[in-house]
Amino acid sequence: MKGLAPDITRQRLLIEGFYSIKASKKVIEGYFLEITKALNLRMYGKPIIFSPGGEGKEENQGYDAFVPLIDSGISLYVWSNAKFISLIIYTCKSFDEKEAVKVTKEFWKIKTIEFSSF
Repeated sequence: MKGLAPDITRQRLLIEGFYSIKASKKVIEGYFLEITKALNLRMYGKPIIFSPGGEGKEENQGYDAFVPLIDSGISLYVWSNAKFISLIIYTCKSFDEKEAVKVTKEFWKIKTIEFSSF
């Protein structure tokens, strides 16, 4: 993929970890506000947050969330019972990956965090 569309700037970061706070729609909205401010990314719409409300498997209950950015978007998946998050920051401009990991770790109170750029 390195040679495909080299004139289009894209940066992608996957972050995962087990969190220690109580997840809710309000918490997710707060995270989106904090991460976009820290990375100097601009939202052009309100976050979209879904919860299956008991449908599907018990172990998969939680939230699916997305916030549209002027420069692409952030997708967040939250497993409430396992207290696990998985998120992808996808932008068409550069951002500080270390800052993204730091803010995410501190906001969600994650002890062990994994991340990968692609």
